[in-house]
Amino acid sequence: MNAHVPMSLCEILLVLGTFVLVLARWLPPRPRRPATLAAAAVAVLSGSVLGIVGLRWQMVPVLVGAAVALPFAVPPLLRRTARRAPWWLALPGTAVCLALVAAGPAASWALPTPVFPEPTGPFAVGTSVLDLTDPARPESATPAPDDRRTVVAQFWYPARKPAAGTPRAPYLGRTQREARVVGDALADYSGLPGFLLDGLPRARTHAAYGLPVADGGERFPVVLFSPGLGGVRAQNTFWAEELASHGYVVVGLDHPYDSAAVVLADGRTIRTQVRATGDDAEDERRAAGWTAVRAADLSFVRAQLGRIHSGEIAGPLTGRLDTARVAAAGHSLGGGAALQAAHQDREFAAVIDLDGFPHDPAPQPFRQPVLALTQAIGPETDPDYLPRLTRVLGLSGATAYRLTVPRTAHLTFTDAPLYLPPLPSLVGSLDRTEGPRVTAAASLAFLDATLRDGRGDPAAALSAYGALSVQRPGGP
Repeated sequence: MNAHVPMSLCEILLVLGTFVLVLARWLPPRPRRPATLAAAAVAVLSGSVLGIVGLRWQMVPVLVGAAVALPFAVPPLLRRTARRAPWWLALPGTAVCLALVAAGPAASWALPTPVFPEPTGPFAVGTSVLDLTDPARPESATPAPDDRRTVVAQFWYPARKPAAGTPRAPYLGRTQREARVVGDALADYSGLPGFLLDGLPRARTHAAYGLPVADGGERFPVVLFSPGLGGVRAQNTFWAEELASHGYVVVGLDHPYDSAAVVLADGRTIRTQVRATGDDAEDERRAAGWTAVRAADLSFVRAQLGRIHSGEIAGPLTGRLDTARVAAAGHSLGGGAALQAAHQDREFAAVIDLDGFPHDPAPQPFRQPVLALTQAIGPETDPDYLPRLTRVLGLSGATAYRLTVPRTAHLTFTDAPLYLPPLPSLVGSLDRTEGPRVTAAASLAFLDATLRDGRGDPAAALSAYGALSVQRPGGP
């Protein structure tokens, strides 16, 4: 598969074979027989292969069309005296079968298995996962007094080029089972039937588990990432891999009882407890509580980076983390958590807010530079969003950049455009890969200027992606 043809070769053959099979009835007598038999063979063989390797739900209508057409197309050719249905009866049947055949490619285009663009940086990308438990912090979501807060952290890091044939990491989990559990949970959280997102566990990323870190001894800056409300650590995998390929270590967090599903190393699965009440004041109070927990999670994981760097927590990144250059980042609620973590934890060096509403009820001044990417503002956008975000950005003691990217929606800044229907209200109207690419490119421009020495002011680079507003310390 690729990003522009969201079907495998067998699926394409199934569609083409069934299409010809359905239309063969209308061919002249001479080519009708060979076309029908060849199309039937292609449809049966490709359908059989898909049944063995794994049939996607998008191909079910095509198989139904083939099953309906076969008894009417092939048996008449095997009799000495061919008897075909009259045209007035065959015409509506042909139309129905063609509609079923067309439904397969249409569904594959609308809800494809995500295909991640190749990272553009000079490094390959390795990945690893850690469960991190804070012994000093009780788990507020459970009544058990000895239950301590645990987060699951996935690391994407610059790595050596893998050997040929090295398996690529699955999307959404360490294993295929974990990916299926998380994919089903995301569908359930979104109110969708699970089969609609069954392409997510099938997807493969460009990272690989267990790769050695890149040669050279360089210490890499770190970006901690908190996903959206109910979101999961892998929801911005393209963004994470792109940053890692350019020399950053990206750490995506699962927040138990908030993320749709969190699979711990011992196999336990923790489902979300996030629920809206319909009462705006109560929902805002809850959002502020969830944001505070996430901000504490970000600070806790930042503090653990020293143990990972020193080798106290074993892993491939021993001696390779620049723990003095750590950014807090997040999407949606996670972006608000990153802003809150910045004023609570001065050790963070920068902040990236991907279309996140600040839910902190008492925002305080903070010292870090900020990049805030926002969706295109329209009549349906929360009218409090930009005024509140602008006020919070004004509390920064460094330069704050607010970039509004045209033709975007809230989910444009995640992997969602790669696998959800291209509806402007859902994922914006950019090309499927353009939104994630802009998100990564803008983030890199900002991070290179703030976490690496001598890279200058990112304003010129950022302004190429949309409408840029710059708030400087002491400015208006």
